[in-house]
Amino acid sequence: MEFKHVSVLLDETIEGLNIKPDGIYVDGTLGGAGHAYEVCKRLSDKGCFVGIDQDEAAIWAGKERLREFGDRVSIVRSNYCNMKQVLHNLGIARADGIVLDLGVSSYQLDTAERGFSYMEDAPLDMRMDRRQEKTAMDIVNGYSEKELFRVIRDYGEDSFAKNIAKHIVAYREKKEIKTTGELTEIIRGAIPMKVQKNGGHPAKKTFQAIRIELNQELEVLNNTLNDMIGLLNKDGRICIITFHSLEDRIVKRIFRKNEDPCECPPNFPVCVCGKKSQGRVITKKPILPSKEEQEVNSRSRSAKLRIFEKHTV
Repeated sequence: MEFKHVSVLLDETIEGLNIKPDGIYVDGTLGGAGHAYEVCKRLSDKGCFVGIDQDEAAIWAGKERLREFGDRVSIVRSNYCNMKQVLHNLGIARADGIVLDLGVSSYQLDTAERGFSYMEDAPLDMRMDRRQEKTAMDIVNGYSEKELFRVIRDYGEDSFAKNIAKHIVAYREKKEIKTTGELTEIIRGAIPMKVQKNGGHPAKKTFQAIRIELNQELEVLNNTLNDMIGLLNKDGRICIITFHSLEDRIVKRIFRKNEDPCECPPNFPVCVCGKKSQGRVITKKPILPSKEEQEVNSRSRSAKLRIFEKHTV
């Protein structure tokens, strides 16, 4: 299957990066290389681009899409949490811009056998990196009811998390849950019909929660965002596109903390903690897709772009 993915907030991200033709730019979630292609178009022969993705299909697609830019492009299969090591291996100390487009790609959603979608029946997989042994099926069948409740409540923010977890455990006592179709029907049985009629797809939040848990998406973001800001050159920028509130909260909090890290009590006349600002938040409010983009690409509706500019080295 061809790797198809419509890049969200493309123009806004490229503008936000404030690209220098001879700069070094990193895309930590290469995907279909939509953002990457537009970055590379703006680089001179002295510029450099590094694309990182943990999905093998994205690596293949990125190499094909960016082939025309030759040696100025390096593509590495890895998780963006390893960005510092990846750059070190390439002899790069700092970058002038970093992009993260978080969430699931259109390719992953539309490829049924990847198990990300509740719209088609397929094996319960959901691995972004298929070298990983653990799958969504291991979570659904192996987690206790209490653990399932925690995952669905915290990562899916579903008010019916307790009942969904209960239904999953009751079902698997009779039969192992192997497919997305089975899980979807279990979830349907746990949510009142009147709620299903008025809300979105009943399985959306639970699938999101299991995917986040399996791929450790929030932990990776929370644990590496400060390091990525640290990799930026002076005046370098990091642009992050999120697709749900949990990711956005992490980005908002860490960006603000890097802008104003002072821990002194508000009544202190001067700062004595010694913590200095790393830069400034460019987007006081997140940039949202235009109405036109939302109409063309419905998956963009929940997207938010936040940008931070580094002022120190």
